[in-house]
Amino acid sequence: MVSKKRNLKIAMFCTNEWPTPPPENTFYAPLWIADYIAEGLAKKGHRVYYFGSKESKLKYAKLFSFGIPALKYNKELAPLLSFDNEKIVNFYEQMMLSKIYQIDQKEHFDIIHIHPYRRVLPFAPLTKTPTVITVHDPIEGFHRYLLKQTNKIKNIYLISISNSQRKPEPKLKYAGTAYNGINLEKFRFQEKPKDFFLAAGRFVSEKGIDLAIQIAIKSNIKLKIAGGPAEGNYFKEKIKPYLNKNIEYVGMVNYYQMEKLYRQAKGVLYPLKWEEPFGLIMIEAMACGTPVIAFKRGSVPEVIKDGKTGFIIKPTDKNGKTNYKDFISAIGKIDKIKRIDCRKWVEENFSIEKMVDRYEKIFLKLVH
Repeated sequence: MVSKKRNLKIAMFCTNEWPTPPPENTFYAPLWIADYIAEGLAKKGHRVYYFGSKESKLKYAKLFSFGIPALKYNKELAPLLSFDNEKIVNFYEQMMLSKIYQIDQKEHFDIIHIHPYRRVLPFAPLTKTPTVITVHDPIEGFHRYLLKQTNKIKNIYLISISNSQRKPEPKLKYAGTAYNGINLEKFRFQEKPKDFFLAAGRFVSEKGIDLAIQIAIKSNIKLKIAGGPAEGNYFKEKIKPYLNKNIEYVGMVNYYQMEKLYRQAKGVLYPLKWEEPFGLIMIEAMACGTPVIAFKRGSVPEVIKDGKTGFIIKPTDKNGKTNYKDFISAIGKIDKIKRIDCRKWVEENFSIEKMVDRYEKIFLKLVH
């Protein structure tokens, strides 16, 4: 006799800095992920109690806002953010976390699922309910110190967003790995691209936008760059001087407007300089049929199928210098990638449904 799957009672919180889902011009990936997980688990029959700002709109999960506006819309506090952002955000999110654990003492959730782990460590030991944290950041510096403290708290478990993310601290209490997923309806497939490549991301050194520019120059290809901010030394020294008719900066493009760029690009250049925990840009591009060429860092070998949905390149050559040669060679082979294979790869591995299934499996395993 097959036993019936248990429906769980889940509390979930990401942030009340913005409403859920966030405005489309807001780059807050964990909040999109939290929204997808909450709604997906609720659709599967679980009782999901989502804690967020009063402006949040959820169709399946039950919203608990306590009348609290999103911090960005709080008329008293929003003007102060530019002076002391972290202190104010910390207070605002801990205020909501406190309510979750107060309610848990009476309601007894099966799982409390939290994204901002920096705020939750003081609260988790107050109940016996498993607190499950999704780790979105690389495990380094202060984040590494904080996550090591979770080993001392009996009822805290971690979910990594890639297996490579665990390497700095492999002995933490991981409950499982759940790759991020995207809404495939928002990233449509396009068979025939236009004649340009794309580089996208925040304008910080580790994203490697400056390397993408140098690769484009050496390859004599057209490159469009999306991201920002278009200010500061990195932009002024590494990007702006190289903009011309072949290398175009298209600005800060919002989450769903990026889809058009992905669909039209021949490929995405992703010469990372750091061990990125996941990289949504890769799966968003591949969902549109666009292959990705990336340095072998962080989650890249888990996200790209080498030779099938893009190319994975060693970051350095035999002399220890940036491996431009193999990256440029891969650009010359981009037409060998079948764009439909990129789409199918994402459908099979990185859809919202696949992500929600992974979270459900992890939660059920913890409870049982």
